[in-house]
Amino acid sequence: MKDALRLLRLMAPHAGWMALAVLVSALATLAHIALMATSGWFIAAMALAGAAGASVNYFTPSAAIRAYAVVRTVGRYGERIVGHEATLKFVAALRPWFFARLIPLAPAALEDQRSGDLLARLKGDIDRLEFAFLRILSPGLAAVLVLAVGLTVLALHDGGMAVGIGLAALLAGLALPLLVHRLGARASREVTAGTAQLNALLVDHLEGRAELDIYDPDRRHRAALDETSDALIACEHRLAGIVGFASAGVGLFAQASLVLVLLIGAPRVLAGTLPGADLPMLALLALSLFEAVAPLPLAFQTLPATLASARRIFNLIDRPPPVEEPAAPKPVPEAGTLAFAHAGLTYPGAASVALTDIDLALAPGRRIGVVGSSGSGKSSLVALALRFRSPAPGEVTFAGSSIADFSSDDLRRRMAVLAQHDHLFAATIRENLLVADPEAPPAKLEAALERAGVLAFVAAQPDGLDTFLGANGAKVSGGEARRLGLARALLKEAPILILDEPTEGLDGETERRVLEALLGAPRDQALLFITHRRAGLEAMDEIIVMDGGRIVARGAPADMLAIVGSGTIGPGTISGGVQEDTARSAGSGQGLEQAPP
Repeated sequence: MKDALRLLRLMAPHAGWMALAVLVSALATLAHIALMATSGWFIAAMALAGAAGASVNYFTPSAAIRAYAVVRTVGRYGERIVGHEATLKFVAALRPWFFARLIPLAPAALEDQRSGDLLARLKGDIDRLEFAFLRILSPGLAAVLVLAVGLTVLALHDGGMAVGIGLAALLAGLALPLLVHRLGARASREVTAGTAQLNALLVDHLEGRAELDIYDPDRRHRAALDETSDALIACEHRLAGIVGFASAGVGLFAQASLVLVLLIGAPRVLAGTLPGADLPMLALLALSLFEAVAPLPLAFQTLPATLASARRIFNLIDRPPPVEEPAAPKPVPEAGTLAFAHAGLTYPGAASVALTDIDLALAPGRRIGVVGSSGSGKSSLVALALRFRSPAPGEVTFAGSSIADFSSDDLRRRMAVLAQHDHLFAATIRENLLVADPEAPPAKLEAALERAGVLAFVAAQPDGLDTFLGANGAKVSGGEARRLGLARALLKEAPILILDEPTEGLDGETERRVLEALLGAPRDQALLFITHRRAGLEAMDEIIVMDGGRIVARGAPADMLAIVGSGTIGPGTISGGVQEDTARSAGSGQGLEQAPP
């Protein structure tokens, strides 16, 4: 019930269009009922008049029949126009509403979500909510209006008929739909969950097809995909059977109502208390009343799946944001020092801390290299700097003020970031670059590509900057995708540049050329250079060594490169190097500045 009320509140801004759609739908159905009833009366009256040799005015009823036919036709068309306009307005507003509430949760509060499931919620679940009006709310309200008018007309002719038809309509329009709801609720919810699961598996299967061909020779992932698909088809088959049962049930009640009118009305005609022409009129009126009742079983069957989709959306956006935005954010200075003061971080549900007692000051123009093996906490620094997470304990400041005092979006405009897993959109190279600077001219794009060492590759493509990259950059190699991501980061003119493993996936010669272009530029930006490789560290002002979420050593490149060694840093490399160097420097008072273990 709570989800239904919340969904109704979302519909409230479009209540005018929806009310108009319900009224037009009810008018069209009433015109159909009136057409059937009037036609029955007219045919019977003409037959009786002919048998008695009496004259009858046929102009008025024939004109009414034509009018009802026109109103019914125009009403059906108007119902589709207005109803779909109301629904499309609702759905068009719903997706931006959902997306706007999703953005503050990303990425920290959505880390447990699969991309396919998020896509299913953003598209499939929201698309299913259009049924909330078209299949549930509109038919139900229109049926109430139509039955109220139709039963009133019946009551004016015969109270017993009205009671009997009302009871049949109640059974067909409420009892039968409740039975359908009970029989199909589980299958409907399983369709919603199964659709989302199938979408997630399909995305995983398509994106990882090359890896699955190598590492899944038994096709277990394909078997899971087929199993999910078969279960979904079975649920839909069950629902289709229930719909057929419901349709037959409504038809049965409609035919029973026709018989009921004849049984009650025939003795009255014979007794002379009911005009003979009125009996077929009332019989057809009772029969056609069930057109308003017919959509209700489907509405009740659709309700569980629709509410399940609403619940999936609400459950996601109701997650608490990982950071609280300030009520009155301070303006973010154009430049300043990004500083970590005794900052720590523990991820929700984690058994151990990710960062402990981090002290770091990235002043304008300063370059700091952060090295460590995988899992040492390097990427967690980026999460704190971008305010994806809040430090606990300690704080992170920019230009002397806590970053918690700034709007997160405004703060991030001061930083250009190449993340460890940077995303390339299914768009052209140009469109991917313009994410960083929508107004950048072609010359500026080419300068960023040149600095990232990928301009020659782009120039060699037949479409140049308009080359389509495919989903996740599928049409380019890993190294080319990495350099395109680097070019995008370099294109953004921000006072702080954060590069997380910028040369990952590059061969040695390409790495050397990229780093020469990157680090040989004027030092007008503060640079946080995160890596687990030695290359490029000699150009840093300070090198910080991390292990187990702590800064275990720091110093100038001349001192630190002996610990880092050559090649790639692996588990145990750092801690062993620190211990050996500390032992060599003991007693001399010289060596590295080492953080407390």
